[in-house]
Amino acid sequence: MSKYIGAIDQGTTSTRFIIFDHAGTVIAADQKEHRQIYPKPGWVEHDALEIWQNTQAVMQGALEKANCSSSDLAAIGITNQRETTVIWEKETGRPIYNAIVWQDTRTDVICNELAKAGGQDRLRSKTGLPLATYFSGPKIKWILDNIAGARTRAEKGELLFGTMDTWIIWNLTGKHVTDVTNASRTLLMNLHTLDWDDELLKLLDVPKELLPAIKSSAEVYGQAKVILEGVPVAGDLGDQQAALFGQTCYSAGEAKNTYGTGCFMLMNTGLNPVQSNAGLLTTLGYKIGNQKAVYALEGSIAIAGALIQWLRDNLGLIQSSAEAEALAKNVEDNGGIYFVPAFSGLYAPYWKSDARGVIAGLTRYVNKNHIARAALEATAYQTREVLDAMEADSGVKLKALKADGGMVFNELLMQFQADILDVPVVRPKVAETTALGAAYAAGLAVGFWKDYDELRVNWKKDKEWSPKMSANQREGLYSGWKKAITRTFDWVE
Repeated sequence: MSKYIGAIDQGTTSTRFIIFDHAGTVIAADQKEHRQIYPKPGWVEHDALEIWQNTQAVMQGALEKANCSSSDLAAIGITNQRETTVIWEKETGRPIYNAIVWQDTRTDVICNELAKAGGQDRLRSKTGLPLATYFSGPKIKWILDNIAGARTRAEKGELLFGTMDTWIIWNLTGKHVTDVTNASRTLLMNLHTLDWDDELLKLLDVPKELLPAIKSSAEVYGQAKVILEGVPVAGDLGDQQAALFGQTCYSAGEAKNTYGTGCFMLMNTGLNPVQSNAGLLTTLGYKIGNQKAVYALEGSIAIAGALIQWLRDNLGLIQSSAEAEALAKNVEDNGGIYFVPAFSGLYAPYWKSDARGVIAGLTRYVNKNHIARAALEATAYQTREVLDAMEADSGVKLKALKADGGMVFNELLMQFQADILDVPVVRPKVAETTALGAAYAAGLAVGFWKDYDELRVNWKKDKEWSPKMSANQREGLYSGWKKAITRTFDWVE
């Protein structure tokens, strides 16, 4: 009997392979960063071949660290940065262009053109999404329109499209598939039929021959042919849905927030898609085998941990991400400044691709400690905006927020988050909930775990932060944020 489940977590800045046991405990992990390519302002790309090479390396590395072989793994799950788009040659496996990353804003002209008839929300009833540069469909159109011969080759069936889950599954197994969660982020899948929609394909001018088959989030898609030869590849979820699943949010009204490169809050809304009137996304939560699909509301924030990375890499203000907290602790407050990181425009609840980042309220009193603190606080304020929208849409008052992702080990941020939300923030024992969710899906598909109840038993609290701030202070700070964010609007002509 195989005693472990493996999970490939292909993220925005790195790729990891994590091995879990039956209790959901991490046995071993390996990680490798990949290059961030910025050809022009607002453009963000990845080398898909580099990511595939890194994926193979981390699978091998984790196996060696765990001192185990592929026969010890019952299955592999995959989770991925969603919306990042790659098109490659069916015959050679060679991408025809770099992967266009979810943060990339080059498709704003395409989105604005489509919005002229019917507005930014014209596709919401079918897709649950606004017309925005975030999603995969316009990225596909851009590649087909701008790479010589691509559209003709796509129509002949010579090319394949995938988000990063599809790219990795194809390289692992030879199967061209995606799951409902990733497909729901393309602007091409109908939320109700869970299939590619001919009207949407025609509107975005995307040939159907290019697209993968849409599967559930937990079933055997094929067997691995490299590194983990013969191991079933059996789970596939976009990273934020995987975190929802890993946090065991299996009942309607349960929510989680992932603090990573971006920040993403998802609330399980059950078997019915809830259309948002407050700027959120209606998305697939997960679909396990033949069970009915579960939907979610999502608030997507483009820049969270990426802002701390920017302080490190672009400004040299800190040498490591951990230093941001140390600097921020040197001051009692933000010194009156607000840092709105609209580097890729604003996502939920505004959806303004023409917004750009600002630091508002600067005086000569402000020093680097205040800037570090304001950078951390920005994530908490953005999360408050999303939570307000989520409560308005769902009618559910959140009692506590399950938090995961790399930033949850920042104690100052987590306390400030609880203060600004006025609800407890809870960190689980296993913070790797994105990879864990993919592992859970794969494990359910092959019978490694029996049911949701078995998974719920695995979830355990590590730490909880309770609100300590007065209502007057909280709302005063928040009104300052709301004022600052308006200064980012309409920056790009």
